[in-house]
This record gives sequence, C-alpha cells and structure tokens, in this order.
Amino acid sequence: GRLAMGIPRLALATLVACLLAGALPSGASVEEWDRQDASNAESHQEFLRRGTSSHTDNWAVLVCTSRFWFNYRHIANTLAVYRAVKRLGMPDSRIILMLADDMACNPRNSEPGAVFADDGSKLDLYGDDIEVDYRGYDVTVENFVRVLTGRHLEGTPPSKRLQTTSGSNVLIYMTGHGGDEFLKFQDAEEVSSRDLADSFQQMWQKERYNEILFMTDTCQAGTLAKHIYSPRVIGVGSSQRGENSYSLGSNDRLGVSTSDRFTYSLLQQIQRLAIGSSKKLTELFNTFDPRMLMSHPAYATSTWNHRPLTGVL
Repeated sequence: GRLAMGIPRLALATLVACLLAGALPSGASVEEWDRQDASNAESHQEFLRRGTSSHTDNWAVLVCTSRFWFNYRHIANTLAVYRAVKRLGMPDSRIILMLADDMACNPRNSEPGAVFADDGSKLDLYGDDIEVDYRGYDVTVENFVRVLTGRHLEGTPPSKRLQTTSGSNVLIYMTGHGGDEFLKFQDAEEVSSRDLADSFQQMWQKERYNEILFMTDTCQAGTLAKHIYSPRVIGVGSSQRGENSYSLGSNDRLGVSTSDRFTYSLLQQIQRLAIGSSKKLTELFNTFDPRMLMSHPAYATSTWNHRPLTGVL
C-alpha cells in the first residue's frame, strides 16, 4: 500500500539499459533456490560471450497494475512516463502501454476524458495522441509475461507484441501496490520477483534485448529485483525492503493523489533532458533525496558487468 502526503506535478521521460533459466520444483527450499541463483550467476560469462550485438533501438514496457479511483496516481505515473519517452523520440510502435483501469472515463472524474498530474500544469496526460495496448482486465500477469517473452497466443496483433532483438535496449517501468518480492495486479493476482527473473532470462536466451532498465514504484520495490541473474540489467526501485513508497499530496479538485514521490522525482529530472543528452544514469541516481521520497531507493547492478555503470547514458 501507499500513503498520501505533499503535492504533485509530473512531466516527462526515461532512458534504457541491461539482463533467466533454471527452474526448480515448486517445493524447493530457500537454500536450493539460492544455490540455483549462484549456479546461474556462474554462467554469466557464457551469456556475455553470446551477447555481442551492438545497441540498435529503444523500446519501453510501461505497466500500471492498479484498478479503482483511489489509485488514480498509478495511472498518472505510467502516463507521465509514457509522455516522457515519447517526448524523447520513442514512437508508439515501440511502446507497450498497459493500464489496468481507465481513469479518464471514470464517473468520479471531474475532468471527463482527461488525466492530470496536478492543479498547476493542466497537462492532460491522456490527451488524444495515446495508444493503450492492454487495458482493464487484459492487464494480467500472464499477458505481461507473454509480452516480455514473446510467447503470444495465435492471432495477437503486432501492436501488442514487444518486437525487440538482441540489439534492443528496453525500459520496463511498473507501478502499483506491492510488498516483499511481489507486485499486485488488479488486487486479484501477483507477479513475484522470481517470475520477473525467469521472464528476463527467457528474454536473454531468446536474444530479445541488449540491455534492460527495470524501474518499479511500489512499496518494498527493490525486492522485485532480488533474484535477477540475467546479464545487462539494472534494477531501480523506489524503496527498500521494509519501506513504503509514498504518494505526493492530494489534489483537492479530484479528491485523490495524482503522483507518487519517486516517479515525480524521476520525471523532474527527465523533463530537463533533450534528445541526445549526455547525462549519465548515475547522475540521475544521485538526484533522489530520501528525505523527499520518505524512503531509500534500491539499486540492483550485480549482473551489469559488460561496461562501466558510470558510462550509461
């Protein structure tokens, strides 16, 4: 869950960079899982020798997992990141947008057809130029994993597919309600840290990415990256184990919060970027203020071994 404090204003974009196999039976002990993780980690160099493709293109998978009006901010978070990556030049054809609810058409919305970041900017994050690929009850753990791994049902249109290659850098951004190593989808099911790790590994084995930047804004967000062992992945979470992630105030006109502190802080930096910016990812990390966030961002970089982290744009 998340608590409300402060006031918001969202804006614009995100970049991309780095990252599964080996399943154990469902009854495996924690020790067996840890030994399997260590074994998989030993095979990184073998994977890295395979992954010699250079960067060719950028993609984004942007996921809001929450329903219901009081989770308005999760939709706004995702739409703000969506607008951000588009402003930086990423076309809709390379963005998979998953929204678990339609706040623009919610009967409680005093601004029908629109989703706003805050009272001041009047920036409609929904607007006319939007392509939602998965909406409402189509936003499920199964469909999310299918998008990542490319294991779609027959007849799935190209617009709902992540058509990446071994040269693709992929941003995966997720927001919603979560806890220790899980993120809820629609209050009905959960994706676990191991589900995510296995999905990333399938992507690596099938040569579906060059680098992944995995960003999550939820309570105990950092735990979602705990078991990632595939190469070339950077995980960034809004909070560490045992910490909540907090919303930023309440919009008096709408009666709900319209952003979360971590995503708000992220977008405050990204809106200053221009196409071709030389700003480093480590510089972005340094801008997160735990006092403002009321939590401590979590970083997972153990599988990022192919080039210095300080060189990531």
